[in-house]
Amino acid sequence: MSISTAILRRIVLGTRTNFAMYNRRQIQSESISRLQRSQQRLVTDLTRLVNDNMAQQSLYNAKRQKNDEFYTQLADIENELRHYKEQFRGKVVFCNCDDPYESNFFKYFANNFNHLGLKKLIATSYTNSPIVGQQILPLDIEGLKPDGKQPFKVEINEVPDSDGDGAVGLADVQYLLKHNKNTTTPLKGNGDFRSEECVELLKQADIVVTNPPFSLFREYVTQLVEHDKKYLIIGNTNALTYKDIFKLIKDDKLRTGYTNFNVGMFFVVPNDWEQFHHIDESGKKIARVSTSCWFTNFEVEKHKEEITLYKKYVPEEYPKYENYEAIEVSKVSEIPTDFDGAMGVPITFVDKYNPEQFQIIALGIVGSISFKTNRKMEILEQGKSTGRFTMNAKGTLYRAYNPQKDDQPAFKDVETGALYSSIYARVIIKKIKTNYEN
Repeated sequence: MSISTAILRRIVLGTRTNFAMYNRRQIQSESISRLQRSQQRLVTDLTRLVNDNMAQQSLYNAKRQKNDEFYTQLADIENELRHYKEQFRGKVVFCNCDDPYESNFFKYFANNFNHLGLKKLIATSYTNSPIVGQQILPLDIEGLKPDGKQPFKVEINEVPDSDGDGAVGLADVQYLLKHNKNTTTPLKGNGDFRSEECVELLKQADIVVTNPPFSLFREYVTQLVEHDKKYLIIGNTNALTYKDIFKLIKDDKLRTGYTNFNVGMFFVVPNDWEQFHHIDESGKKIARVSTSCWFTNFEVEKHKEEITLYKKYVPEEYPKYENYEAIEVSKVSEIPTDFDGAMGVPITFVDKYNPEQFQIIALGIVGSISFKTNRKMEILEQGKSTGRFTMNAKGTLYRAYNPQKDDQPAFKDVETGALYSSIYARVIIKKIKTNYEN
């Protein structure tokens, strides 16, 4: 759950105020400089958290406005793709949302073409690149207009040692693009991955690797599934709750990659963005998006590992939902080892999901499961009445309000006055086996 920017700003300002009061009243026997350094570190950390939160909001707005201006850093690509080296050997790789002028995906595969043993690399550019001018590669490519705004495709079948330095690298790729007009050719359309000519290129590919537009993620994955392609792509973790994406996870046809699910990633954003995390050594603005991860249909070793189960089932520690026959497990690490019924676990479970250990039953939202009750409730804010009403806690799982564990109730039963707490998106699972079974 994200923290509002306004709240974070109040924390920063409050921190400064509290330190000032502390300085006046308490620190006569303490080191002022040490306290000031501690204050500055805390203010810096909180300020960075404000910027990260605002970058996250920018991602949400980009999805709503279909303005997907996020460009993956090379370090994040290298960190994930190093696990799939043998999968690429002898394959045709297609980067179909990647302007080679800008794309670190293209840079990675072009630079490692021979090392990975690729058969062919294809990349297509899109007309409306919002960071043109921050190029990885030069714009003066043989056969293209010099302004860099013309959509084109790059097809590389080999990368020879053009400069004779004994190694093949990006300099050789640049030479190839600048002097071989058969490598780079204009596209007839705008380079959209859904266009006829890009679909024809997709049919040639074995593997697709890219960072597709977050706003078109569902449509993008649907296309890959329809054409039966292997893929490694970046998406928003919220995509896990999309009905069609969740079904692929449930059926073990899509899974998260090796990069830690909870870390998030850093992206290059356009120069006109006001909120960002930092500016890198080349002067580019970098924003951190915590809700981003890798998705793939390749085998991923961590999804073959079993989650270590150690806790015993105690009814008081695992309350039942009011509208579905399952218990609430608030942390994946606390899945009970001796409970065989249905359990609701956080969405982060999918990053550890082993289909040999657990069965995924459903996503705990309306449309994915059938609720056993249909109660009219008043929506509460900070535990207070609002005069607004809903059915079944807005179509999510809910449980009885526990004043010892919950801050405030979220809903009130109109007929009985009973108070309830809402539960964030849960994955309903059932144990197939535990670490203690043979």
